[in-house]
Amino acid sequence: MGGVSGVRLRPLVAGAHACTLMTLLVFAVMTAVPAGAPLAWSGARGMPLAWLFNLLAWCGPGFVVAFAAWRLRAALPEAGLGAGIALRLWLLAALAFAAQGVWTLDPNELDAGASRWHATAWMVWNLAFGAGALMAAFALRAVRWPSLVICALVALSLLVPSLFGDQLGARMVLVGWWGWTLLLAWRLPSRR
Repeated sequence: MGGVSGVRLRPLVAGAHACTLMTLLVFAVMTAVPAGAPLAWSGARGMPLAWLFNLLAWCGPGFVVAFAAWRLRAALPEAGLGAGIALRLWLLAALAFAAQGVWTLDPNELDAGASRWHATAWMVWNLAFGAGALMAAFALRAVRWPSLVICALVALSLLVPSLFGDQLGARMVLVGWWGWTLLLAWRLPSRR
């Protein structure tokens, strides 16, 4: 029930997401980032304590969620090919989430250098997350309908950015990520 070999995944995933949320809020206030700025702006080169923001918002939570995905997949070896792919996509998405903190935005070169790598990590995170949610909808009965709804949200945010706007869309994807990963940690059976 939420634990794999004595490790409770639910509080790990919830704590990781709480860390991201609190870091985003605290640094937005601390650095006076405008509401419409990219989520990663507080961690951009030249921002005060950017390294700490990137560690607490992206790297730490990404690695914790990746650990949870890895442990859950190891606990469900008989779940089938589709479930295995969905959980591995969750792992890939979590690692890409963490990579956003490794390759930070450069406000002077938003279309080059580290900013380009950051954008690549962001896109891999989005694609792996969306594909994982879609695969989970077909392969994991316990999370079928919520995964479909979350997959649709991600697809709309990415494919029709004018529907929500760039920054609201990015925030909706982040909330969808939190919801989907918490759903997997809570609803999927795990072995002790």
